[in-house]
Amino acid sequence: MKRPWLVYGLAFIGGLVVFLILLSFFLSFLMFFKERDFGKPQIGVLQIKGVILDAEEYLMAINGMAKDRGIKAIVVRIDSPGGSVGASQEIFEELKKIRVKKPVVVSMGSVAASGGLYVALGGNKIFASPGTVTGSIGVVLEIPNIEKLLKKIGVETEAIKSGAYKDTGSIYRPLTPEEKDYLREKVKIIHDQFIKAISEERKIPIEKVKEFADGRIFTGEEALSLGLVDKLGNFWDAVNEAKKMAKITEAKLVFLPKKKGFLSKILEEKSSSILESFFLKPWYIAVN
Repeated sequence: MKRPWLVYGLAFIGGLVVFLILLSFFLSFLMFFKERDFGKPQIGVLQIKGVILDAEEYLMAINGMAKDRGIKAIVVRIDSPGGSVGASQEIFEELKKIRVKKPVVVSMGSVAASGGLYVALGGNKIFASPGTVTGSIGVVLEIPNIEKLLKKIGVETEAIKSGAYKDTGSIYRPLTPEEKDYLREKVKIIHDQFIKAISEERKIPIEKVKEFADGRIFTGEEALSLGLVDKLGNFWDAVNEAKKMAKITEAKLVFLPKKKGFLSKILEEKSSSILESFFLKPWYIAVN
């Protein structure tokens, strides 16, 4: 005996599922258009906050803004004390590529020091508030040594290596004099790269840069007098400058990278800390 009510019920449920899927796509489509505000020029805002350890997310955002025809200019908002050398250099170099196609204006927040300053050099123009903390032009390499701690609990380590410098930076023993000289050389090379970038991008003689590239910090006012920034102003001053350079009178701001949801942020931080505890090297060279 056939059960038409069962057939009708399944058909109803199937139709409802299809309807909800289509409704979801439709609402997403509407939200997409609402966010994009088609027809109105846009300014992409690249948000660089906290310690700079990984450049991947920022590079993806920069490339996305570069390819987007609706985005006429980019404002880079920096609130960072610095970070790893490689990541800072990657972002700096990527901004340099983009600024020949679209105006790139940097807005320094409370702190844009060391690696934050390195990134800022990639802009066409740099704004800072009078009290912004910037500068800190230097390189630091810190290596913990837990040899004495391990001895207290009766733990000894041995290293079998393929070369004299293969385990340089091991946290299980002090550095040898030769290793210290070796690492000082690397730190100097990176410091010279930083100094060269400042000299070339800010048009300051390299010998002049060396006079203040000793790790000291500067206020925004001091940075202006040294030639490290172009103007004193806040975020909106930088936005208005970007509009002027892009020859537009109004624009919608598009903030990237997108803010993560609370749960996503917690899960990401938790998984990141677990992975780092197993795989992250105990030291890295930082522009700090």
